[in-house]
Amino acid sequence: MELSKRQQQIVEIVKNNGPITGEHIAERLSLTRATLRPDLAILTMSGILEARPRVGYYYSGKPKNKLIADQLKQYIVKDYASHPVVVKSEMTIYDAICTIFLEDVSTLFVINNDGDFMGVCSRKDLLRASMIGEDIHTMPVNIIMTRMPNLHFVLEDERVIHAANLMIEKEIDSLPIVTKKENGKYEVKGRVSKTTISKIFVSLFNE
Repeated sequence: MELSKRQQQIVEIVKNNGPITGEHIAERLSLTRATLRPDLAILTMSGILEARPRVGYYYSGKPKNKLIADQLKQYIVKDYASHPVVVKSEMTIYDAICTIFLEDVSTLFVINNDGDFMGVCSRKDLLRASMIGEDIHTMPVNIIMTRMPNLHFVLEDERVIHAANLMIEKEIDSLPIVTKKENGKYEVKGRVSKTTISKIFVSLFNE
């Protein structure tokens, strides 16, 4: 978030004189309190300034990168979910290879006929299967997919920062976003990827 010249002046005044009331800030800038109200609202909502009733404004002391980190921690994965590419467990490896390239994704999420999340099949899995001499036209993806308990996923109400940390820790490109079904299994509702995280991160600096 880039501050305007006036917002930068306000921050400096509060840094040097805080806590200070809005009226006193306005006096120092030879402006009315009403004129400053939008700037003060932006600065307090962004966390750069904090305000206390009957006390005034004071500088939070948080650097910009800390403010961005705090903002990122509030984001929930369901709000940034992209469309998941889901395939049935009996799909052949050949068809899975075609699907992963046609959809331009790094991972396929595998389900059974009841819609239960069963496994994950990555580009590496498909490449490995195609190189070992097996008949990719008849072998189903459930033979080569990663299964429970080795699956990694996030629930809809978990935070984006948790998904990012999990992808870094497990060295994977994307995660399924799931909800728990009445039968105790999981249903795939969306996908969060490294690309998603990168777009969110860049947007924070461009605000």
